[in-house]
Amino acid sequence: MRVVVIGGVAAGMSAASQVKRRLPGAEVVVLERGPDISYSACGMPYNIGDQRRAAFDLVIVTPEAARTERGVDVRTRHEVVAIEVARKIVRVRDLEKGAESDLSWDQLVIATGASASRPPLPGLDLPGVFVLRELTDGAAIKAWLAATPVREAVIVGAGYIGLEMAEALRGLGLAVTVLEKLPTVLPGWAQPIVEEARKELVRAGVRVETGISVQGISREGADLLVRTDRGDMGAQLVLISVGVRPNVALAKAAGVALGETSAIATDDELRTNLPGVFAAGDCVEVKSLVTGRPVWIPLGTTANKTGKIAGANAAGGHERFGGIVGSAGFKLFDQEVARTGIDLSEAKKLGLDAVAALSRHHTRGKNYPGDRPIVTVLFAERGSGRLLGAQSIGADAVAKRIDVFATALHARMTVAQVEDLDLTYAPPFAPVYDPILIAATVARKAVEKAAT
Repeated sequence: MRVVVIGGVAAGMSAASQVKRRLPGAEVVVLERGPDISYSACGMPYNIGDQRRAAFDLVIVTPEAARTERGVDVRTRHEVVAIEVARKIVRVRDLEKGAESDLSWDQLVIATGASASRPPLPGLDLPGVFVLRELTDGAAIKAWLAATPVREAVIVGAGYIGLEMAEALRGLGLAVTVLEKLPTVLPGWAQPIVEEARKELVRAGVRVETGISVQGISREGADLLVRTDRGDMGAQLVLISVGVRPNVALAKAAGVALGETSAIATDDELRTNLPGVFAAGDCVEVKSLVTGRPVWIPLGTTANKTGKIAGANAAGGHERFGGIVGSAGFKLFDQEVARTGIDLSEAKKLGLDAVAALSRHHTRGKNYPGDRPIVTVLFAERGSGRLLGAQSIGADAVAKRIDVFATALHARMTVAQVEDLDLTYAPPFAPVYDPILIAATVARKAVEKAAT
């Protein structure tokens, strides 16, 4: 049996490896458009911030190792340009030779991932203007920093990647400006979290401009000029970080159904609407365990899990992917920022009546060295008190505390039940009432107040 996998990063290589584990005699072919496979994309901002490290340090498995150690036929620089489901073939273009050929398959896994969004602005193709999505992007930024006297950087977009890169570039001694079209940094986050994040950016010397419109980029001598409705801003490096979009054009052209999020729709076994065709990773939507609705949240954790299950089922298994609660986090200078579940605006769109509860607490026992403030916002359903989401920012164990709320979301717990959790206590780790319990208490009281 031949299993063909389109895409060789997180989901694709997880799928390929799973097929070989279950069916050692199967022929598994991975077709990857780029030169690299199986790398830590999430580690790129930190890698860029350390010029002593090579971008290649982020590679987990090389194509050669995949071939020799795992028995997977990895073909890099091979782009699938068409899928013919009726004939069970893919049309493949060898990007090095320029030749095209057909490859047959018995089972097909689509793991085409997502691409960085590129707004229709003039100047995005100028030297020194980058996006950051693939390993080649990270390597190009590192090379530019090494070869060019960069003093100032402008980052367009204030989401996760934009803010992580603000930290990385400030760490290299650059003057950094972050531009965001929407009124706040971290669009979609609760206002108390946004305010703390902005304070941290300013504390670290990052210039932040929100509610600003970028109109294009031009070159003037050795510098780039980012043209905005507030005037021109000079830089020697510009990063466009305005989000990502799922790579679904190939699948859609083949007749694969898309879901309500415009990513590929699958069942819980990662099967598409076409026989013998699976999909996994950043190109697919999955079920939210909070709302029961499809969501598209492209993260490495989900990509690896869905890839593993798609590969298992392509090999004849019947494993199921239960869904996600939408947990994510990142480091912002001295702060951790993390979230899980949904917020008030998402609840409102879904017709859920919800309340928000803000709590401020400390992360360790009173007077214990290293105690730091933590800000938490919980979202709960009015009436039932069911936890719907959590967001937090602070300098000490924020992400792991959000993991507790994520676990509570999986269990469909109420905030009152979270309040009763028996959590570890010792002054080096938490106060007697952990910030998790304080946040749940505040949320429970907000739910009770809303009911009166």
